[in-house]
Amino acid sequence: MNHNTEQELVNAADTVKKTSGFWKELGSWILYFLFVIVITYLIITFVGQRTKVDGHSMEPALSNGDNLIVDKLSFRFRDPQRYEVIVFPYQHAENTYYIKRIIGLPGETVQVKDGAVYINGEQLDEHFGAEPMVNAGIAAEPITLGEDEYFVLGDNRNHSSDSREPSVGVLKRDQLIGRAWVRIYPFNKIGVVKHG
Repeated sequence: MNHNTEQELVNAADTVKKTSGFWKELGSWILYFLFVIVITYLIITFVGQRTKVDGHSMEPALSNGDNLIVDKLSFRFRDPQRYEVIVFPYQHAENTYYIKRIIGLPGETVQVKDGAVYINGEQLDEHFGAEPMVNAGIAAEPITLGEDEYFVLGDNRNHSSDSREPSVGVLKRDQLIGRAWVRIYPFNKIGVVKHG
């Protein structure tokens, strides 16, 4: 075998190695991206999802344009608590989600009178509403919540569509997507959302 033939064989072997190395590298990148897509899907479906605040109904706690990560896992292991900020779908518009604060819990009787919230006949000692409520809506009369029902209000009470309105009403447990967990935008407000 002459020197040229040996060199050609070496070159051919190098080309095969480079080609197989390229395909191995490409395969590993494809597997990596598939893994990322699957993990992202699982997180969005079962753990958390991003949502954006649209409107002023939760001011001052949350502002228009705030981007949040919603914790979808907690309510699988425990009951929602009073004052938690939760996300739920608006039943009359597709792909529309509301963000409100839980005020009334299952089994309680909720009423709005004289601009304040009453739970089981006692005025609720809470500081989230910035001003007395002008409109009691359907809560002008006492509402007794069922064993899996919740009454929610926006913090900006006079500028909020919430459980006082028939179009929202009381929420069933299975309507609650999750709780607001972390604000990720704007960057100067990044942090865990306060619930109590």
